Amino acid sequence: MTQRLSGKIAVVTGANSGIGLATAKRFASEGARVFMTGRRQAELDAAVREIGSTAHGIQGDVSNVADLDRLYAVVREKAGAIDVLFANAGGGEFMPLQDITEDHYERTFSSNVKGTLFTVQKALPLLRDGASVILTGSTAAVTGTPAFSVYSASKAAIRSFARSWILDLAPRRIRVNVLAPGSTSTPGWHGLAQTEEQDREMQRLTVAATPLGRMGRVDEIAAAALFLASDESSYVTGSELFADGGSAQI
Repeated sequence: MTQRLSGKIAVVTGANSGIGLATAKRFASEGARVFMTGRRQAELDAAVREIGSTAHGIQGDVSNVADLDRLYAVVREKAGAIDVLFANAGGGEFMPLQDITEDHYERTFSSNVKGTLFTVQKALPLLRDGASVILTGSTAAVTGTPAFSVYSASKAAIRSFARSWILDLAPRRIRVNVLAPGSTSTPGWHGLAQTEEQDREMQRLTVAATPLGRMGRVDEIAAAALFLASDESSYVTGSELFADGGSAQI
């Protein structure tokens, strides 16, 4: 193993499953100590056990500012600084325009937009100069998807955050990049479907619309996150890295 993150301290939110867990595992395998968050304690505990002694789990919801304060208090006590922050937590659900409710809007934006904003802001005192911040975006931010407008808008906000934050953080040489996965086989993606038949149809349509002819794997997204976390991307900031099999490029 190359140990590209040897001696680094990484924080990964939404790390109890899917892309977050795969990335936390990859960061740890590359030498990082990883602080992981997730809302579901049992899943988070299992994820930490899977990684081993270099992982620390702190249960919490990124849309709750008090939970973020508690997360960073633990990081400050146990590590003192952060080299890599992967603001990954978030989610969405299908909702046609005519059915969108205030609750649906607030739930999506609280997790994806508010959660990302304060995950990064509250990490600032701990981020080392020259640190890497990675925000999870989505191909949905740049493509039209039926019944997915609120989620898509929330991910477009993430892209906008990165463009402005690289200017705010330039004096500290902190890099901010967006990782935009395409359709990736995760519990969250499959959970968008309400039935097995709908899940199969979603997969069929996704494969048909993806030049590489398949869905992404979580380890492939984690590899892209590792690039953005490591010194290999030392001159990359403000970018949007698509790991999407080409789906948003056609």
